[in-house]
Amino acid sequence: MDHPTSADLTEEPTGDLIRRLAELSEIGIALSQEKDIDRLLETILTAAMKLTHADGGTLYRRPAASPDLLNFEIVRTHSLRLALGGTTGVKITFEPVRLRDEAGKENTSMVAAYAVLKDRTVAIADAYRGEEGFDFSGTKAFDQRTGYRSQSFLTVPMKNHEGDIIGVLQLINAQDRATGAIVAFSATDQRLAESLASQAAVALTNRMLMLQLENLFESFVTLINHAIDDKSAYTGGHCQRVPELTMLLADAVDRAKSGPLADWHLTEPDRHELRIAALLHDCGKITTPVHVVDKGTKLQTICDRIDLVDTRFEIVKRDAEIKALRARAQAATEVEVAAIEEEFHQRLRAIETDRRFIHACNVGGETMKTTDRDRVHAVGKKYRWKTAHGEEIDLLTADEIENLTIYSGTLTAAERRIINRHIDVTITMLESLPWPRHLQRVPEFAGGHHERMDGKGYPRGLTRDEMSVQARIMGIADIFEALTARDRPYKRGKTLTESLLILGQMRLNGHIDPDLFDIFVRERVYERYAQQFMAPDLIDAVDVTQIPGYSGD
Repeated sequence: MDHPTSADLTEEPTGDLIRRLAELSEIGIALSQEKDIDRLLETILTAAMKLTHADGGTLYRRPAASPDLLNFEIVRTHSLRLALGGTTGVKITFEPVRLRDEAGKENTSMVAAYAVLKDRTVAIADAYRGEEGFDFSGTKAFDQRTGYRSQSFLTVPMKNHEGDIIGVLQLINAQDRATGAIVAFSATDQRLAESLASQAAVALTNRMLMLQLENLFESFVTLINHAIDDKSAYTGGHCQRVPELTMLLADAVDRAKSGPLADWHLTEPDRHELRIAALLHDCGKITTPVHVVDKGTKLQTICDRIDLVDTRFEIVKRDAEIKALRARAQAATEVEVAAIEEEFHQRLRAIETDRRFIHACNVGGETMKTTDRDRVHAVGKKYRWKTAHGEEIDLLTADEIENLTIYSGTLTAAERRIINRHIDVTITMLESLPWPRHLQRVPEFAGGHHERMDGKGYPRGLTRDEMSVQARIMGIADIFEALTARDRPYKRGKTLTESLLILGQMRLNGHIDPDLFDIFVRERVYERYAQQFMAPDLIDAVDVTQIPGYSGD
């Protein structure tokens, strides 16, 4: 089990050694480029088997969370056509190798465990000779079941650049390159395998570190969305649903075999970049005041000011009653009393009618009639009341009239500017980050979902040709989620049909991308989304022939 010296490499013919060193160099390059963990593990083991001309091998990993275990990750035996783990999809059922027993005693009888515990390579010429006192009972049982003979072993600890052993590379049955006979692993085999194991450990550690950083970043993104969720129970689900709908539509476009977008496709890195952008598309809302985001009625701020208006109406009623009582006290006849009573009750009915009207105006809608807006102004000036300081003022303030006469929805122009500013904040936040090359388009994707194809959107007034397909996809996803959502404070969720009719109208007036809209409808992306996220009572039967702007091609 001694380590070979550099002099031992002279055993190898010069030509073969140069070839194998070249192979080792190529393997190192391949390891540094592989990003998928399963493929990386397979590359490590198969490269080691090829380099040493081994018939079989096993790659174990030592999990950071359970450092006293060695888990089977990849198992290969050429002559048995055995391939377990990795990209094969065939699960390995072998129990992990324990480095210590329950009492903490080192398990030095198992070769793989010994290599880790003693931090050294173990080379065994013939396991059936009982060399070094290792326990090969499990290996022999495997041989008995399969008719195999596990003879020569080369077991190498995989140590990364920090000196941590993160796994074990075990090679079985070296084959003579000329005859194919099973032979012991040579000193050159051992030296090359150790070099490969070192390179492999560094490559694996680097890849795991990259995955950890990616997971950390995605967790941070999720944290931001949860913070927005906590700010507003009404729009929190939006941050989770838009990414799902974005990816549903993107995948449908990727599958398209005809039409203007038939040549548009997403690679896995592209999908990751788009999903990150979708997750962050509203991150600027973290700065938007809650009372604006959650404004469910026109008079709502921290509370709904309709209650203050009701109080003033009660004061107006009280004043009318006091006036009637005083007039009645001075009345000389029953006829005069009856007239005063009738006038008072008419006044109360008029006040109550106007109060109910103001209540109705406080609820946001698609549009508000001009006559109703004029009446709000009239009611606001029609009644006067005295404050606690004796000042007589109009029933409604100028700010209350401005809010009650909002044409559509519940937001004033100033409040809508505050809401719209979230996209500027989103872009500023995202553009300030040092994005790696494969995520550099995240700010553009996330920042374009409120633009329009005709250039009338915001914040930059981009036209269709100035936007990426990804940004246009997110625009449709953002709108459709908002239409169907039932967790908004100012509206009920719309049915599938209602939502698609509105979306179709937006396609006709230049709001959304027409090609993406056609795919959205033709591939029934809306249907898959509805099944996952919409309330059952909003999922109705859709007649696509009635959707404006959809040709059916």
